[in-house]
Amino acid sequence: MKGTPVCVAPTGDVCGEGAVWHAGHEALYWTDINRFLIHRFRPSDLCVRTWLFDEPVTALTLTTRPDTLLVVLGSRVIMWDSETDARHDPLFHLEGWPRVRLNDARADPRGALWLGSMCNNVCPDGSSCEVGGQDGVLLSLEPNHKSKVWRKNIGIANTLAWSPDHRRFYFGDTMANMIWVYDYDSNTGTIANERPFLQGFARGLPDGSTVDSEGYLWNCRFFGGCIVRAAPDGAIDRVVEMPVQNITTCTFGGPGLKTLYVTTARIEAPPGDRLAGGLFAIPTEVAGQPENQFHVIAQAP
Repeated sequence: MKGTPVCVAPTGDVCGEGAVWHAGHEALYWTDINRFLIHRFRPSDLCVRTWLFDEPVTALTLTTRPDTLLVVLGSRVIMWDSETDARHDPLFHLEGWPRVRLNDARADPRGALWLGSMCNNVCPDGSSCEVGGQDGVLLSLEPNHKSKVWRKNIGIANTLAWSPDHRRFYFGDTMANMIWVYDYDSNTGTIANERPFLQGFARGLPDGSTVDSEGYLWNCRFFGGCIVRAAPDGAIDRVVEMPVQNITTCTFGGPGLKTLYVTTARIEAPPGDRLAGGLFAIPTEVAGQPENQFHVIAQAP
């Protein structure tokens, strides 16, 4: 590692998630699931701006429209213009809401959205409900809004990431303490040949991940107080210690994509975690990959 974690935005998120770097805005966007919020942090002035939504906001991804983000809510996926706060009609509705909700999501190299679901553990007022069961699925959403389910019987769907050569796809189940790797076909957007990648790591449970430009996966460990960097063969390369217990997701941003931005959660945090729920930044010697973008199909005038 090049530097130590620094809390750049002590926002106290109940469950910070969905970190995505917007190079055009020179800003980091992320969510607080339980408070139904989207935050934006600008390193240039250390300023945080926040927007409120009407249900849990679980993930974000860029789109081919520069000022438009894809927002994954508990029940649906919408497009949102950050500059005007315009919120567009849903592209997708999750069957089974509110018994189940959407969770982690990322765009793939082709411009489709991959997203996972879980048993809904967020009550209508934002308080926490019991988590459990295997009601989650892994699915993809094409730019034409057609969806396909790839895997069922998931506890908590987390980690959606691709290797730099676009030949591997990573996906995890937090409840099973498992991250799988698949063969990914960048021409068709299909996955095959599921096999274990990071299984049974002793510290905490797998949450969100990102893959750097060298093909190493950085996995955030909820309850584990750390981020683990795993080599393409699954070997543990290093463990990055964090000053709080519940680490939720991460992505690379900043100049040269050499800052790892990390979201955290204060839910179920021990009393001594004063910065739990804050956004952290870690300078790194390795660069990340540019964020993928969901391909928005232009509508006829």
